[in-house]
Amino acid sequence: MKPVAIFLYELSGRSAEPFAAAGWDCYCIDIQHPGNTSKGNIHFIKADARRWKPTRDMVERCRFFAAFPPCDDLAASGSRWFKGKGLHALSDAIELFAIAAEWAEFFEAPYLIENPRSTISTYWRKPDHTFDPCDYSRLAPSEHYTKKTCLWTGGGFVMPPKVPLPGPPAVNVIRDMKGKGRDRANARSVTPTGFMRAVFNANFAAPVMQVAA
Repeated sequence: MKPVAIFLYELSGRSAEPFAAAGWDCYCIDIQHPGNTSKGNIHFIKADARRWKPTRDMVERCRFFAAFPPCDDLAASGSRWFKGKGLHALSDAIELFAIAAEWAEFFEAPYLIENPRSTISTYWRKPDHTFDPCDYSRLAPSEHYTKKTCLWTGGGFVMPPKVPLPGPPAVNVIRDMKGKGRDRANARSVTPTGFMRAVFNANFAAPVMQVAA
């Protein structure tokens, strides 16, 4: 039986690519998917996280869980607009993060929950790790830029060692990204490929064939 990796609030499928390339079944759940489709080993499921439930088979084979909760109403970078958004926006954002935390503990597998620097540290706990895309740019040279990102981890998750390219990284790449509205927000939130490759290598590169046999 092939191992399963589950990615909650994952629209692009990029975070699943290292796992899919190794033969895992990867499930990317997001309400923005146009429908349920597959691309190789990556399966896109359209679902509201507040109502989504994994199948028994997914639970039994799950070996990794990752979640990327929406950060629009939590990120410290947008704190100047918090008051105008109101309490409902904040409560919805915290609810979506809480759902990720509950599933992370449920699967009893290595997990990570990703968010930028945000107010969630006040409501829950401080992050276990932080990183910038440039920390792993040897695995993805186009990602030699800064974007401070926080991780809440558990289940035996191993934080990968940094493998940066030499030289100073670019700054403000994310801030200056072109586009408008939701499309720009989605592009800004894509998880760095280099980091996810490093995560797979640190946690599963050696045992993956034994798990998949």
